Amino acid sequence: MSFFARLANRLGYLYKLHIFRDPFLREVRRWFRDRGDQTLRLDYPLTSDSLVIDVGAYRGDFANAIYEQFGCRVLLFEPVAEFYAYCVERFRAIPRIEVYGYGLGTNDALLPIEVKGDGSSFISFVQPHTPQRQACIKRADRVFEELALKQIDLMKINIEGGEYDLLELLISSGWIRRIRFLQIQFHNFFPEAPERRQAIRAKLGASHEEMWNYEFVWESWVLRS
Repeated sequence: MSFFARLANRLGYLYKLHIFRDPFLREVRRWFRDRGDQTLRLDYPLTSDSLVIDVGAYRGDFANAIYEQFGCRVLLFEPVAEFYAYCVERFRAIPRIEVYGYGLGTNDALLPIEVKGDGSSFISFVQPHTPQRQACIKRADRVFEELALKQIDLMKINIEGGEYDLLELLISSGWIRRIRFLQIQFHNFFPEAPERRQAIRAKLGASHEEMWNYEFVWESWVLRS
């Protein structure tokens, strides 16, 4: 990227932050100021007996950090073939970390996915030069039953817009009440995102209590006693 392109990006960022007062950018700054990735995202009362589900594992950094801290069982779900293969190789020597080459959603399907690193998404923006391919999604509640899961201690969800449908399924199926902690990244890149997020948060409030919240960055919930 040229100097002028970097300068334009920086000026655009400052305009959104200080003039337009973009609330998302304020939340991002607050998250990094509080060192959320190094503190909040790993601050759960887990043990070596805990089960963690990582939905949207990408290269497995979160799973690795959780495993290193607690030594618990971690299940990774990653539908992009090269990221799945990377995780398989990365965790080959760690039997407590299991890697699955599909995503979790509301139905079993093969869907086109735009591959954009950690921003890969089944929600297409038809961006030029963005590679697309088919990737597998499986219905989450059926997967949990097939894997003989009884409860989940922590579920981390970062699936670039797919979190809305997934959470609605978990709520309607009753599985939400078998998940102790939720760590969710809601995404705001389509028009109905604020309304859908608010509706899901209202439903979550029936079973869970909010622990902390950085709007459209990361938020965490704990199952009510």
